[in-house]
Amino acid sequence: MQTYIVQMGDTLYGISKQFGVSVEKIKLENDLSNNILIVGQTLKIPTLETTTLYVVKKGDTLYSIASKYGTSVLELQRINNLSNTNLSIGQQLRIPINGNEENNNYIIYTVKVGDTLYNIAKKYGVSVEIIVRENNLNSNLLSIGQKLRIPNVTSPDLDNQYSTYIVQSGDTLYSIASKYGMTVRQLMEINNLESTNLQIGQVLRVTSGGGSSSSIPLGSSCYGEGYKEPVFITYTVRRGDNLYNIARKYGVSVDSLIELNNLKTNNLSIGQVLKIREE
Repeated sequence: MQTYIVQMGDTLYGISKQFGVSVEKIKLENDLSNNILIVGQTLKIPTLETTTLYVVKKGDTLYSIASKYGTSVLELQRINNLSNTNLSIGQQLRIPINGNEENNNYIIYTVKVGDTLYNIAKKYGVSVEIIVRENNLNSNLLSIGQKLRIPNVTSPDLDNQYSTYIVQSGDTLYSIASKYGMTVRQLMEINNLESTNLQIGQVLRVTSGGGSSSSIPLGSSCYGEGYKEPVFITYTVRRGDNLYNIARKYGVSVDSLIELNNLKTNNLSIGQVLKIREE
């Protein structure tokens, strides 16, 4: 059983097509005497199989989609009421998944009240971007009962390659990358990050021991022989300063100042201390 919250423009017919059940079954399950729906109303959906939604992209075929999700072309045609194999870019397809089955690659997660993409990502140690990509989501909005495919980052191979790091106040990708002997590009690639913005509490994968096979326990002080904490040139913001003139004065870019100081906006405060670059 799934639940669905009625959105603006929804009809019983449209919802029945989306979940592959009849209008009559939905009405019976929800004790509805007519087809009138109210925005925000919660409906119980008596689905026989669990599905997720897939948005068709350029180059997709029913065969390639079926292969990706471990199903058949005929099954996709059946649950989507397709009379042929033609697809349109942007078309939504229902993809069968096996309930709460977990395998070596994915965990199936059912969205609960209060869930957000961020807290789900944090729980499973992946990035929001990965969940959005794996489930072909067009926004960060979630529905109670929705099924999400979560890449299983706790597999033995990943455990051997990576340790985890929880972002703290003042952290930047540059400072974290430096700490673990990585580049910012490497850090972004293994966490599938599309920007350098970080959130406190966000879980990042980092290379164990700066690329060695031995793992560094979270919170340890094992930086390697000869490691020295980086020392930065700093600047104290004065009246009339902005990021552009400070960057120009020291021959650095505005982007590097933003990244190094984990700034969310271009606004500065008088007396604020900025890191400029390493000495």
